[in-house]
Amino acid sequence: MNIHEYQGKEILKKHGVKIGEGIAVDSPEAAVEAAQKLTELTGAKIWVVKAQIHAGGRGKGKIVGTDYRGVMVAKSLDEVKLKASQILGGTLVTIQTGPEGKKVNKILVAADVYYPGTSEPKEYYLSILLDRGTGRNVIVASTEGGMDIEEVAEHHPEKIFKEWVDPQVGLQPFQARKIAFKLGFEGAAFKDAVTFITKLYKAYVASDAAMIEINPMLKTSDDQILAVDAKVALDDNALYRQVELANYRDITEEDPLEVEAGENHLNYVKLDGNVGCMVNGAGLAMATMDVIKLSGGEPANFLDVGGGANAKTVEAGFRIILKDPNVKAILINIFGGIVRCDRVANGVVEAYKAIGDIKVPIIVRLQGTNAEEGAKIINESGLKVKSAVVLKDAAKLVNEAVSGLL
Repeated sequence: MNIHEYQGKEILKKHGVKIGEGIAVDSPEAAVEAAQKLTELTGAKIWVVKAQIHAGGRGKGKIVGTDYRGVMVAKSLDEVKLKASQILGGTLVTIQTGPEGKKVNKILVAADVYYPGTSEPKEYYLSILLDRGTGRNVIVASTEGGMDIEEVAEHHPEKIFKEWVDPQVGLQPFQARKIAFKLGFEGAAFKDAVTFITKLYKAYVASDAAMIEINPMLKTSDDQILAVDAKVALDDNALYRQVELANYRDITEEDPLEVEAGENHLNYVKLDGNVGCMVNGAGLAMATMDVIKLSGGEPANFLDVGGGANAKTVEAGFRIILKDPNVKAILINIFGGIVRCDRVANGVVEAYKAIGDIKVPIIVRLQGTNAEEGAKIINESGLKVKSAVVLKDAAKLVNEAVSGLL
Protein backbone atom coordinates (compact mmCIF):
# COMPACT_ATOMS: atom_id res chain seq x y z
CA MET A 1 0.00 0.00 0.00
CA ASN A 2 1.49 3.30 -1.10
CA ILE A 3 1.13 6.28 1.21
CA HIS A 4 1.81 10.01 0.86
CA GLU A 5 5.09 11.70 1.68
CA TYR A 6 3.69 13.47 4.74
CA GLN A 7 2.35 10.16 6.08
CA GLY A 8 5.69 8.47 5.52
CA LYS A 9 7.42 11.26 7.41
CA GLU A 10 4.97 10.81 10.30
CA ILE A 11 6.11 7.18 10.55
CA LEU A 12 9.78 8.15 10.43
CA LYS A 13 9.39 10.89 13.03
CA LYS A 14 7.58 8.48 15.34
CA HIS A 15 10.70 6.28 15.30
CA GLY A 16 13.13 9.13 15.89
CA VAL A 17 14.30 9.67 12.32
CA LYS A 18 15.10 13.31 11.61
CA ILE A 19 12.90 14.79 8.90
CA GLY A 20 12.43 18.09 7.16
CA GLU A 21 9.49 19.51 9.10
CA GLY A 22 6.25 20.09 7.21
CA ILE A 23 2.49 20.37 7.58
CA ALA A 24 -0.06 18.80 5.21
CA VAL A 25 -3.01 21.02 4.23
CA ASP A 26 -5.84 21.10 1.70
CA SER A 27 -6.46 24.83 1.16
CA PRO A 28 -4.38 27.92 0.30
CA GLU A 29 -5.43 29.62 3.57
CA ALA A 30 -4.30 26.61 5.59
CA ALA A 31 -1.03 26.65 3.65
CA VAL A 32 -0.29 30.19 4.86
CA GLU A 33 -1.08 29.19 8.45
CA ALA A 34 1.20 26.17 8.08
CA ALA A 35 4.05 28.36 6.82
CA GLN A 36 3.64 30.67 9.81
CA LYS A 37 3.70 27.72 12.22
CA LEU A 38 6.83 26.36 10.58
CA THR A 39 8.53 29.73 10.98
CA GLU A 40 7.72 29.67 14.70
CA LEU A 41 8.95 26.07 14.95
CA THR A 42 12.10 26.19 12.84
CA GLY A 43 12.77 29.85 12.08
CA ALA A 44 12.43 29.16 8.35
CA LYS A 45 11.55 32.12 6.14
CA ILE A 46 11.51 30.10 2.93
CA TRP A 47 9.11 27.22 2.36
CA VAL A 48 8.57 24.43 -0.15
CA VAL A 49 5.06 23.66 -1.42
CA LYS A 50 4.86 20.00 -2.45
CA ALA A 51 1.97 18.21 -4.19
CA GLN A 52 0.95 15.01 -2.43
CA ILE A 53 0.23 12.25 -4.94
CA HIS A 54 1.27 8.61 -5.20
CA ALA A 55 3.85 9.15 -7.92
CA GLY A 56 7.46 10.21 -8.24
CA GLY A 57 8.93 12.93 -10.40
CA ARG A 58 6.82 15.66 -8.79
CA GLY A 59 9.58 18.23 -8.99
CA LYS A 60 9.87 17.81 -12.75
CA GLY A 61 6.15 17.31 -13.38
CA LYS A 62 3.77 20.16 -14.23
CA ILE A 63 0.26 21.15 -13.25
CA VAL A 64 -1.87 20.97 -16.40
CA GLY A 65 -2.59 24.39 -17.87
CA THR A 66 0.08 26.18 -15.81
CA ASP A 67 3.83 26.56 -15.55
CA TYR A 68 3.72 25.38 -11.95
CA ARG A 69 5.56 22.22 -10.98
CA GLY A 70 4.61 19.71 -8.31
CA VAL A 71 7.32 21.04 -5.98
CA MET A 72 7.74 24.82 -5.72
CA VAL A 73 9.82 27.12 -3.50
CA ALA A 74 7.99 30.07 -1.89
CA LYS A 75 9.91 33.04 -0.46
CA SER A 76 6.95 34.89 1.03
CA LEU A 77 3.56 34.08 2.54
CA ASP A 78 1.91 35.56 -0.54
CA GLU A 79 3.89 33.13 -2.70
CA VAL A 80 2.86 30.25 -0.45
CA LYS A 81 -0.80 31.13 -0.96
CA LEU A 82 -0.44 31.66 -4.71
CA LYS A 83 1.45 28.43 -5.36
CA ALA A 84 -0.82 26.43 -3.07
CA SER A 85 -3.87 27.73 -4.96
CA GLN A 86 -2.32 26.76 -8.31
CA ILE A 87 -1.30 23.27 -7.22
CA LEU A 88 -4.33 22.26 -5.14
CA GLY A 89 -7.14 20.87 -7.27
CA GLY A 90 -4.89 20.80 -10.32
CA THR A 91 -3.83 17.76 -12.31
CA LEU A 92 -0.15 16.95 -11.95
CA VAL A 93 1.50 15.08 -14.81
CA THR A 94 4.83 13.39 -14.07
CA ILE A 95 6.90 10.70 -15.73
CA GLN A 96 5.20 8.16 -13.42
CA THR A 97 1.57 9.27 -13.74
CA GLY A 98 1.30 9.03 -17.51
CA PRO A 99 -0.34 11.74 -19.63
CA GLU A 100 -3.62 11.56 -17.67
CA GLY A 101 -1.89 12.79 -14.51
CA LYS A 102 -3.29 12.79 -10.99
CA LYS A 103 -5.46 15.30 -9.20
CA VAL A 104 -3.79 17.02 -6.23
CA ASN A 105 -6.08 17.01 -3.19
CA LYS A 106 -3.47 17.84 -0.58
CA ILE A 107 -0.11 19.61 -0.37
CA LEU A 108 2.75 19.56 2.09
CA VAL A 109 4.17 22.91 3.19
CA ALA A 110 7.73 22.17 4.30
CA ALA A 111 10.35 24.33 5.96
CA ASP A 112 13.40 25.04 3.81
CA VAL A 113 16.40 23.02 5.03
CA TYR A 114 18.99 24.32 2.56
CA TYR A 115 20.06 27.15 4.84
CA PRO A 116 23.61 28.62 4.83
CA GLY A 117 26.14 27.44 7.36
CA THR A 118 29.69 26.22 7.83
CA SER A 119 29.56 23.82 4.88
CA GLU A 120 27.58 23.22 1.70
CA PRO A 121 24.45 21.03 1.98
CA LYS A 122 24.76 17.74 0.06
CA GLU A 123 22.11 15.28 -1.11
CA TYR A 124 22.35 11.48 -0.84
CA TYR A 125 20.11 8.52 -1.67
CA LEU A 126 19.10 5.82 0.80
CA SER A 127 16.46 3.10 0.61
CA ILE A 128 15.54 -0.13 2.36
CA LEU A 129 13.59 -2.96 0.75
CA LEU A 130 13.34 -6.73 0.61
CA ASP A 131 15.66 -8.62 -1.71
CA ARG A 132 13.50 -11.66 -2.52
CA GLY A 133 16.41 -13.40 -4.20
CA THR A 134 18.38 -13.64 -0.95
CA GLY A 135 15.50 -13.47 1.53
CA ARG A 136 17.20 -10.53 3.20
CA ASN A 137 16.55 -6.83 3.55
CA VAL A 138 18.89 -4.68 1.52
CA ILE A 139 19.96 -1.08 2.11
CA VAL A 140 20.74 0.73 -1.13
CA ALA A 141 22.80 3.91 -0.85
CA SER A 142 24.38 6.42 -3.17
CA THR A 143 26.17 9.75 -3.03
CA GLU A 144 24.03 10.85 -6.00
CA GLY A 145 20.90 11.92 -4.17
CA GLY A 146 18.13 14.00 -5.68
CA MET A 147 18.35 12.12 -8.98
CA ASP A 148 16.34 9.19 -10.31
CA ILE A 149 18.14 6.13 -8.94
CA GLU A 150 17.45 4.32 -12.25
CA GLU A 151 19.41 7.02 -14.06
CA VAL A 152 22.29 6.71 -11.61
CA ALA A 153 22.27 2.92 -11.99
CA GLU A 154 22.43 3.23 -15.77
CA HIS A 155 25.14 5.86 -16.06
CA HIS A 156 27.07 5.57 -12.77
CA PRO A 157 26.53 2.08 -11.32
CA GLU A 158 29.78 2.39 -9.37
CA LYS A 159 28.13 5.10 -7.25
CA ILE A 160 25.51 2.72 -5.88
CA PHE A 161 26.32 0.20 -3.18
CA LYS A 162 24.24 -2.27 -1.20
CA GLU A 163 24.36 -3.73 2.28
CA TRP A 164 22.32 -6.86 3.00
CA VAL A 165 20.78 -7.34 6.44
CA ASP A 166 19.71 -10.68 7.90
CA PRO A 167 16.15 -10.03 9.18
CA GLN A 168 16.64 -12.48 12.03
CA VAL A 169 19.71 -10.63 13.30
CA GLY A 170 18.79 -7.08 12.31
CA LEU A 171 21.02 -4.20 11.28
CA GLN A 172 24.32 -4.41 13.13
CA PRO A 173 26.17 -1.27 14.31
CA PHE A 174 29.17 -2.04 12.09
CA GLN A 175 26.87 -2.14 9.04
CA ALA A 176 25.43 1.30 9.78
CA ARG A 177 28.99 2.64 10.19
CA LYS A 178 30.05 0.92 6.96
CA ILE A 179 27.26 2.64 5.01
CA ALA A 180 28.04 6.05 6.52
CA PHE A 181 31.73 5.57 5.73
CA LYS A 182 31.05 4.59 2.09
CA LEU A 183 28.90 7.70 1.70
CA GLY A 184 31.92 9.75 2.73
CA PHE A 185 30.61 11.21 5.98
CA GLU A 186 33.04 12.54 8.57
CA GLY A 187 32.92 13.95 12.09
CA ALA A 188 29.53 15.01 13.43
CA ALA A 189 27.85 14.15 10.12
CA PHE A 190 29.22 10.59 10.34
CA LYS A 191 27.74 10.08 13.81
CA ASP A 192 24.41 11.55 12.79
CA ALA A 193 24.32 9.38 9.64
CA VAL A 194 24.89 6.21 11.69
CA THR A 195 22.02 7.18 13.98
CA PHE A 196 19.82 8.08 10.99
CA ILE A 197 20.44 4.75 9.24
CA THR A 198 19.89 2.75 12.42
CA LYS A 199 16.58 4.43 13.25
CA LEU A 200 15.40 4.26 9.64
CA TYR A 201 15.91 0.50 9.64
CA LYS A 202 13.95 0.20 12.88
CA ALA A 203 11.12 2.24 11.32
CA TYR A 204 11.17 -0.07 8.29
CA VAL A 205 10.81 -3.20 10.42
CA ALA A 206 8.33 -1.79 12.96
CA SER A 207 5.94 -0.49 10.30
CA ASP A 208 6.06 -3.67 8.17
CA ALA A 209 7.17 -1.56 5.23
CA ALA A 210 7.77 -3.08 1.83
CA MET A 211 10.05 -0.18 0.98
CA ILE A 212 11.32 3.08 2.41
CA GLU A 213 13.09 5.42 0.03
CA ILE A 214 14.74 8.65 1.17
CA ASN A 215 15.65 10.81 -1.79
CA PRO A 216 17.19 13.08 -0.96
CA MET A 217 18.74 12.29 2.39
CA LEU A 218 20.38 15.61 3.20
CA LYS A 219 23.54 16.58 5.04
CA THR A 220 22.68 20.10 6.11
CA SER A 221 25.17 22.96 6.30
CA ASP A 222 25.53 22.28 10.05
CA ASP A 223 26.16 18.51 9.60
CA GLN A 224 22.71 17.19 10.44
CA ILE A 225 21.34 14.23 8.49
CA LEU A 226 17.63 14.32 7.70
CA ALA A 227 14.98 13.07 5.29
CA VAL A 228 13.89 15.79 2.89
CA ASP A 229 11.54 13.43 1.05
CA ALA A 230 10.15 10.02 1.98
CA LYS A 231 8.52 7.42 -0.23
CA VAL A 232 7.03 4.61 1.86
CA ALA A 233 5.13 1.51 0.74
CA LEU A 234 3.55 -0.74 3.35
CA ASP A 235 3.14 -4.50 3.05
CA ASP A 236 -0.57 -5.15 2.39
CA ASN A 237 -0.31 -8.59 3.98
CA ALA A 238 0.77 -7.08 7.30
CA LEU A 239 -1.93 -4.41 7.60
CA TYR A 240 -3.97 -6.63 9.91
CA ARG A 241 -1.40 -5.86 12.61
CA GLN A 242 -0.87 -2.25 11.53
CA VAL A 243 -4.40 -0.97 12.11
CA GLU A 244 -3.30 2.63 12.62
CA LEU A 245 -1.21 2.65 9.45
CA ALA A 246 -4.00 1.00 7.44
CA ASN A 247 -5.94 4.25 7.92
CA TYR A 248 -3.34 5.98 5.76
CA ARG A 249 -4.91 4.43 2.66
CA ASP A 250 -6.07 7.04 0.15
CA ILE A 251 -8.52 5.42 -2.27
CA THR A 252 -8.65 8.60 -4.38
CA GLU A 253 -5.14 7.67 -5.52
CA GLU A 254 -6.21 4.19 -6.61
CA ASP A 255 -8.01 2.91 -9.70
CA PRO A 256 -11.77 3.03 -8.91
CA LEU A 257 -12.29 -0.43 -10.43
CA GLU A 258 -9.55 -1.92 -8.26
CA VAL A 259 -11.13 -0.31 -5.19
CA GLU A 260 -14.54 -1.74 -6.10
CA ALA A 261 -12.99 -5.17 -6.68
CA GLY A 262 -11.34 -5.07 -3.27
CA GLU A 263 -14.68 -4.25 -1.64
CA ASN A 264 -16.07 -7.40 -3.26
CA HIS A 265 -13.07 -9.50 -2.18
CA LEU A 266 -11.81 -9.87 -5.75
CA ASN A 267 -8.20 -9.64 -6.86
CA TYR A 268 -8.29 -7.26 -9.83
CA VAL A 269 -5.63 -5.38 -11.77
CA LYS A 270 -6.65 -3.24 -14.74
CA LEU A 271 -4.67 -3.62 -17.97
CA ASP A 272 -4.88 -1.99 -21.40
CA GLY A 273 -6.31 -4.83 -23.50
CA ASN A 274 -9.67 -5.70 -25.07
CA VAL A 275 -10.56 -9.10 -23.55
CA GLY A 276 -11.79 -9.19 -19.97
CA CYS A 277 -10.95 -12.35 -18.05
CA MET A 278 -12.45 -13.83 -14.91
CA VAL A 279 -10.60 -16.80 -13.41
CA ASN A 280 -10.31 -18.69 -10.13
CA GLY A 281 -6.70 -18.90 -9.02
CA ALA A 282 -3.77 -16.60 -9.73
CA GLY A 283 -1.77 -19.20 -11.67
CA LEU A 284 -4.70 -20.05 -13.93
CA ALA A 285 -5.35 -16.32 -14.39
CA MET A 286 -1.81 -15.81 -15.66
CA ALA A 287 -2.16 -18.78 -18.03
CA THR A 288 -5.51 -17.43 -19.25
CA MET A 289 -3.91 -14.09 -20.05
CA ASP A 290 -1.33 -15.97 -22.13
CA VAL A 291 -4.12 -17.78 -23.98
CA ILE A 292 -5.85 -14.49 -24.74
CA LYS A 293 -2.60 -13.08 -26.11
CA LEU A 294 -1.92 -16.16 -28.26
CA SER A 295 -5.48 -16.00 -29.60
CA GLY A 296 -4.96 -12.53 -31.02
CA GLY A 297 -6.44 -10.53 -28.17
CA GLU A 298 -4.96 -8.46 -25.36
CA PRO A 299 -5.93 -9.06 -21.73
CA ALA A 300 -7.93 -6.14 -20.31
CA ASN A 301 -7.44 -7.19 -16.72
CA PHE A 302 -6.27 -9.73 -14.19
CA LEU A 303 -9.28 -10.90 -12.15
CA ASP A 304 -9.11 -13.76 -9.66
CA VAL A 305 -12.49 -14.56 -8.06
CA GLY A 306 -10.95 -17.09 -5.68
CA GLY A 307 -11.86 -20.69 -5.00
CA GLY A 308 -15.46 -20.06 -3.91
CA ALA A 309 -16.89 -18.52 -7.08
CA ASN A 310 -20.67 -18.05 -6.85
CA ALA A 311 -23.40 -15.90 -8.41
CA LYS A 312 -22.53 -12.90 -6.23
CA THR A 313 -18.81 -12.89 -7.01
CA VAL A 314 -19.39 -13.61 -10.70
CA GLU A 315 -21.88 -10.73 -10.92
CA ALA A 316 -19.45 -8.37 -9.19
CA GLY A 317 -16.72 -9.47 -11.58
CA PHE A 318 -18.99 -8.93 -14.59
CA ARG A 319 -19.91 -5.42 -13.49
CA ILE A 320 -16.29 -4.43 -12.93
CA ILE A 321 -15.08 -5.82 -16.27
CA LEU A 322 -17.97 -4.20 -18.19
CA LYS A 323 -17.08 -0.76 -16.80
CA ASP A 324 -13.94 -0.87 -18.93
CA PRO A 325 -15.00 0.60 -22.32
CA ASN A 326 -12.12 -1.18 -24.07
CA VAL A 327 -13.51 -4.65 -23.35
CA LYS A 328 -14.79 -6.35 -26.53
CA ALA A 329 -15.22 -9.87 -25.11
CA ILE A 330 -15.10 -11.68 -21.76
CA LEU A 331 -13.46 -15.04 -21.09
CA ILE A 332 -14.46 -16.87 -17.92
CA ASN A 333 -12.05 -19.71 -17.18
CA ILE A 334 -12.91 -21.77 -14.10
CA PHE A 335 -11.30 -24.93 -12.82
CA GLY A 336 -13.78 -26.87 -10.72
CA GLY A 337 -11.64 -28.22 -7.92
CA ILE A 338 -12.97 -26.70 -4.73
CA VAL A 339 -16.11 -25.40 -6.46
CA ARG A 340 -18.32 -27.46 -8.82
CA CYS A 341 -18.59 -26.31 -12.44
CA ASP A 342 -22.39 -26.64 -12.50
CA ARG A 343 -22.58 -24.28 -9.54
CA VAL A 344 -20.38 -21.76 -11.36
CA ALA A 345 -22.49 -22.12 -14.51
CA ASN A 346 -25.65 -21.35 -12.54
CA GLY A 347 -23.85 -18.35 -11.07
CA VAL A 348 -22.95 -17.08 -14.54
CA VAL A 349 -26.56 -17.43 -15.74
CA GLU A 350 -27.94 -15.67 -12.65
CA ALA A 351 -25.37 -12.87 -12.90
CA TYR A 352 -26.06 -12.39 -16.61
CA LYS A 353 -29.81 -12.06 -15.96
CA ALA A 354 -29.24 -9.71 -13.02
CA ILE A 355 -27.08 -7.35 -15.06
CA GLY A 356 -29.38 -7.34 -18.07
CA ASP A 357 -28.37 -6.60 -21.64
CA ILE A 358 -24.68 -7.47 -22.06
CA LYS A 359 -23.49 -6.46 -25.49
CA VAL A 360 -20.06 -8.13 -25.56
CA PRO A 361 -19.54 -11.85 -26.30
CA ILE A 362 -18.98 -14.06 -23.27
CA ILE A 363 -17.03 -17.30 -23.43
CA VAL A 364 -17.20 -19.66 -20.45
CA ARG A 365 -14.65 -22.44 -20.17
CA LEU A 366 -15.37 -24.89 -17.35
CA GLN A 367 -13.07 -27.78 -16.48
CA GLY A 368 -13.06 -30.10 -13.51
CA THR A 369 -15.86 -31.39 -11.30
CA ASN A 370 -19.20 -31.52 -13.18
CA ALA A 371 -17.71 -29.69 -16.19
CA GLU A 372 -20.10 -31.32 -18.68
CA GLU A 373 -23.11 -30.48 -16.51
CA GLY A 374 -21.89 -26.88 -16.33
CA ALA A 375 -21.52 -26.64 -20.10
CA LYS A 376 -25.05 -28.01 -20.54
CA ILE A 377 -26.46 -25.32 -18.21
CA ILE A 378 -24.69 -22.61 -20.23
CA ASN A 379 -25.77 -24.00 -23.60
CA GLU A 380 -29.40 -24.39 -22.58
CA SER A 381 -29.69 -21.00 -20.85
CA GLY A 382 -30.81 -19.18 -23.99
CA LEU A 383 -28.29 -16.43 -23.28
CA LYS A 384 -25.59 -15.11 -25.60
CA VAL A 385 -22.92 -17.13 -23.86
CA LYS A 386 -20.61 -19.63 -25.53
CA SER A 387 -19.23 -22.57 -23.55
CA ALA A 388 -16.05 -24.62 -23.90
CA VAL A 389 -14.52 -27.49 -21.96
CA VAL A 390 -11.16 -27.69 -23.71
CA LEU A 391 -8.87 -24.65 -23.49
CA LYS A 392 -8.13 -24.88 -27.21
CA ASP A 393 -11.83 -24.38 -27.97
CA ALA A 394 -11.99 -21.39 -25.63
CA ALA A 395 -8.98 -19.86 -27.39
CA LYS A 396 -10.70 -20.29 -30.76
CA LEU A 397 -13.83 -18.56 -29.48
CA VAL A 398 -11.73 -15.67 -28.12
CA ASN A 399 -10.11 -15.29 -31.53
CA GLU A 400 -13.53 -15.15 -33.20
CA ALA A 401 -14.74 -12.62 -30.63
CA VAL A 402 -11.86 -10.17 -31.12
CA SER A 403 -12.18 -10.62 -34.90
CA GLY A 404 -15.85 -9.66 -34.76
CA LEU A 405 -17.01 -13.10 -35.95
CA LEU A 406 -18.78 -14.18 -32.75
